[in-house]
Amino acid sequence: MTVKVEKQFQVSGFFTFFLIHSSQTGVGILNFQNQVIKGAEQDAWISLLITGVMTHIILYIIFKLLDEENRDLVAVHHYCFGKKAGNMLSVFTLVYFWLASLTVFRAYIEVIQIWVYPTIKTWQLCLVFGLLFYYIISSGFRTLTGFSFWGVILPSFLFFLIYFPMKHTNYTYLLPVFSHSLRDLFESSKAYSLLFLGFEWILMYYPFIKDSNSKNISKWAHFGNLYTIIVYLIVTMISFLYFNQEVLQQLPWATLMMVKIVKFSFLERFEYVFIFIWLLVVLSPICISLWACTRIAKRAFSMPPKKTLTLLLIAIMLASVNFKEFKSIDHIINLTANVGSVFIYVYLPFLLVLKWIRNYFQKNINSSGG
Repeated sequence: MTVKVEKQFQVSGFFTFFLIHSSQTGVGILNFQNQVIKGAEQDAWISLLITGVMTHIILYIIFKLLDEENRDLVAVHHYCFGKKAGNMLSVFTLVYFWLASLTVFRAYIEVIQIWVYPTIKTWQLCLVFGLLFYYIISSGFRTLTGFSFWGVILPSFLFFLIYFPMKHTNYTYLLPVFSHSLRDLFESSKAYSLLFLGFEWILMYYPFIKDSNSKNISKWAHFGNLYTIIVYLIVTMISFLYFNQEVLQQLPWATLMMVKIVKFSFLERFEYVFIFIWLLVVLSPICISLWACTRIAKRAFSMPPKKTLTLLLIAIMLASVNFKEFKSIDHIINLTANVGSVFIYVYLPFLLVLKWIRNYFQKNINSSGG
């Protein structure tokens, strides 16, 4: 099942860096510390490196899945399972991508309701953000890539803020080093895995990148993941040096608590500015995942993207309004993490093995036929 995309709808391979990194950066960076520290405690930064290396391996698997003939996940499904069964598996993938967008969207609304506007209604934020998402996604993949670019560039200036918590760090909080078992490290690594989810959406936007048959896209994808590792490593280390373990395990929004100490003579509550600037970061994972959903529906069932997008946004709004308690939001976050981990670390390697088997038999059939 060939995939042809006109050049005017494609972007340069260089933008893969921004697409990968922006997909992996969302609300999770604001409150991941109290989860990852439960297993390996002060050694959790080692678990981060383990998760980053595993993500590089899965990226390698993804590029092995995609080739000139099977340039997106729907085509790979058709090649390995046939059209009907392949479309059913693509539907399950669509549900997972939609679930990922719902998780980021509802978590960001929770941040606004806790830190900025405690009395604002969920449906009001859903309506405003829903219209924004529709405008961005319906404008096409190139517009989406532009938002991903600025969603990486502009918030990167916020890292200068680490100067403020660095003045109050205690390096003894990282001691003793290498004092935990592999089981503890992998427990924290599992908690980190949610932060890295999103890079798998390249399975659908791969044909929209120029020179997809070259190694250029692979290079920039791995650079994007490497930058994600560096960003999370910096935030992890600063958090572990600023808070002790007992405090960090009970602190739900460690990153925002560090931002709260930032004060300027002309601005008292800088965390408000930080939260709204972070909207640029949150836009990318939500919009890219929803765009990938519309792409799956179009490729598998020839559904118009705008119609699919409207239905998906309505579903997200209805689901978000029904999640009234913060515990239910935690449940959906855990569900997304579990489904995403199975999809990435189990299903994609299995799919690659199946494709190799299919290639082997296809070559034997061709050679015997010749």
